[in-house]
Amino acid sequence: MFVCYPAGTSMFPLMPAIGITGGICTGKSTFCECLRAILPTAKFFNADEAAHALVELPEVKQEIREKFGSSVFSSDGALNRAKLRAIIFGDATRKRALERILHPRIRSQWRAEAKNHRNSPDFFFADIPLLYETGGETLCDRVVVVACSYEVQLGRLMERMSIKASEAKQMINSQMPLDEKISRGDHVAWNNSDRARLAEQAQFLVALWQKQSWTKR
Repeated sequence: MFVCYPAGTSMFPLMPAIGITGGICTGKSTFCECLRAILPTAKFFNADEAAHALVELPEVKQEIREKFGSSVFSSDGALNRAKLRAIIFGDATRKRALERILHPRIRSQWRAEAKNHRNSPDFFFADIPLLYETGGETLCDRVVVVACSYEVQLGRLMERMSIKASEAKQMINSQMPLDEKISRGDHVAWNNSDRARLAEQAQFLVALWQKQSWTKR
């Protein structure tokens, strides 16, 4: 049977914007990879990738230079990410200064992408580490917090960045406590085990979401 839809409407159901957040090294990217394997046509927005691209823009570089000085840039004008990272993780005030430069731009990007994707037949996922810190949860229909124990998180971070425990603890402690994110999330994906276990949780959540009817907030 051929169905006609009124002008200005979509033949597809309204699809949700689902936020993926958690702490550093809790497994957000791996969880998104699991979702991508289950839903290959879904749209993904990655805040870290967006931030990486933003700091290459001349106007953003200028703002960073004004706030942090020329010492965070090399002689050829390239941003020294390691030096900037060391500064912000050691100084909460300067961390917030960088966030004020980047986060409004990131929020604008993913809000526009989520809006454009609303009437598609596919899910939209936003991988945003600082989702709650920036109020981004207000743009989401659901939020998944990818979490693990403190000990596992600490070990992963030390291994990934080849840093000492004291440095890793400083980086973890600079973020919102994971317990607070867990208490605010709609779903928790617990990632103390292997990828297969995380994939099982992703599959469960996708099946749950596919059964639901979504309406715009």
